[in-house]
Amino acid sequence: MAKANMSLEKNPMPSQDPNVRNKNFQEVALGYTEEQALDEAKRCLNCKLKPCMQGCPVMVHIPEFIEKVAAGEFEEAYQIISNTSALPAVCGRVCPQETQCEMYCVRGKKGDPVGIGRLERFVADWHNAHSKEAPEKPASNGHRVAVVGSGPAGLTCAGDLARKGYDVTVFEALHLAGGVLVYGIPEFRLPKAIVQKEVDGLKAMGVTIATDTVIGRTISIDELMEEQGFEAVFIGSGAGLPMFMDIPGVNYRGVYSANEFLTRINLMKAYLPDSDTPIQHPKKVAVVGGGNVAMDAARCAKRLGAEVYIVYRRGMEELPARKEEVEHAEEEGIIFKTLCNPVEIFADENDDVNKIRCIRMELGEPDASGRRRPIEVPDSEFDLDVDCVIMSLGTSPNPLIKSTTKGLEINRKGGIVVNEEGLTSREKVYAGGDAVTGAATVILAMGAGKTAAKAIDEALSK
Repeated sequence: MAKANMSLEKNPMPSQDPNVRNKNFQEVALGYTEEQALDEAKRCLNCKLKPCMQGCPVMVHIPEFIEKVAAGEFEEAYQIISNTSALPAVCGRVCPQETQCEMYCVRGKKGDPVGIGRLERFVADWHNAHSKEAPEKPASNGHRVAVVGSGPAGLTCAGDLARKGYDVTVFEALHLAGGVLVYGIPEFRLPKAIVQKEVDGLKAMGVTIATDTVIGRTISIDELMEEQGFEAVFIGSGAGLPMFMDIPGVNYRGVYSANEFLTRINLMKAYLPDSDTPIQHPKKVAVVGGGNVAMDAARCAKRLGAEVYIVYRRGMEELPARKEEVEHAEEEGIIFKTLCNPVEIFADENDDVNKIRCIRMELGEPDASGRRRPIEVPDSEFDLDVDCVIMSLGTSPNPLIKSTTKGLEINRKGGIVVNEEGLTSREKVYAGGDAVTGAATVILAMGAGKTAAKAIDEALSK
């Protein structure tokens, strides 16, 4: 048995130099070497009660896969992860492990928790580099299921059902499968080749991917079931409807939603010199918001050559973005204007943005969310000279499916109402991910896809 590593610190993640990476779209984190992975895996105590697993929405058998890593059995470790997770290489990069599995790690009580996410990424990358065999297509069980949306919820649901022999068709509105994984998360955090490999794996198992198909426009859910012969439908259409502030000037040229800005860059490669997708290459940018999407938008704008401000109405301690993403943004030269809130956007005679007016804030008593409520400081307005404003205030589910599907119950925030199995108010119609919860994490969407796949299998195999 390998000797335990009782170091209080996890192995640091190798990464590009900040002043180099803030000018390119290559992946920031470079991944563990085999030696680092072996050393980090030996920090795991292989606890009998496996507390780390309670923080994983897809219930990866964490101590078991780490034990295999410590023994140098990397492919065996991958097989353990892939038994419950459809997207290991994705989760190893974008999951907030610090508030999930690693938060429960015993080693975290007196030092750093085990680098579970970093080890998951290492194992998935090792498998992708060394395994050349495509997944086998299971024998058909004769049942057909439609999946709406090819984001993490849809891909997970499709993969779990395909492994059981279901004939699955995934309908994607855009021209490329992957959902938020391809249009929302930048290349420097999640290389698109990794997402494509996961999609190709589903195709090898027999999943059909129908792109450029807008459910509710091209075809409705009712038609999928009544005319196309699908026995069940899973809705994993995400939350792509952006929110804007109700302040003067939001309709000027140079004001983007983070969704549009990131989609143009990530999906349409607007940052490439020969790209035919138009996007402003701004000189000074204000990104309004403090979540992971705001960090992504700010870091993309920096890579386009801009000076970038994050404008957030609470303080640094209250930023909802992952600590790692905030640190990366600071290292790359993003300027944080916290305890500030926009009140008006101004433009020149051509309606092109030229400044944003903000007011300083202070934190009062906690609000319903438990966070201290930001309060305006009187007579504290100031201007930032910018030529681009990116609103990153969250998103809600697009109302298209709701408005074109009979008898589908929706809550007051636009999310689809489901029971604990993911079943909607319509028989044999299931939903999960951001379409239900509003914008959340990749791993929570995957967990919802797994839950619905299990329920669909139980309903159709009776």
